[in-house]
Amino acid sequence: VQLQAFGGGLVQTGGSLRLSCAASRRFSNNGIGWFRQAPGKEREFVAAISWRGDSTNYADSLKGRFTISRDRVKNTVYLQMNSLNPEDTGVYYCAAARGAIGGSDAGGYVYWGQGTLVTVSS
Repeated sequence: VQLQAFGGGLVQTGGSLRLSCAASRRFSNNGIGWFRQAPGKEREFVAAISWRGDSTNYADSLKGRFTISRDRVKNTVYLQMNSLNPEDTGVYYCAAARGAIGGSDAGGYVYWGQGTLVTVSS
């Protein structure tokens, strides 16, 4: 598996989840990003991290609640999500950027993993 996202599930409003994206060594020098797609909506950018793990980007609306991090030894990128609300419900995808860090444009990502479903109940 090149990229695999997991860790989704059902959580109540106000709760937290940590998603993981296991990446193959092939992407060890690529930035990794998280996107999400809610039912009936377009896919949207969530966060991205550089290949070194020393630079991050976030969707403005999610700053302060979501944190992206990277463990280069485990080739895994994490997305810590706090204070979740029903608007955070959706399928979350991780993707490998074309370069050392990805931006908010999905077109800048060259490989997409299968998503993991996050459901936040009210």
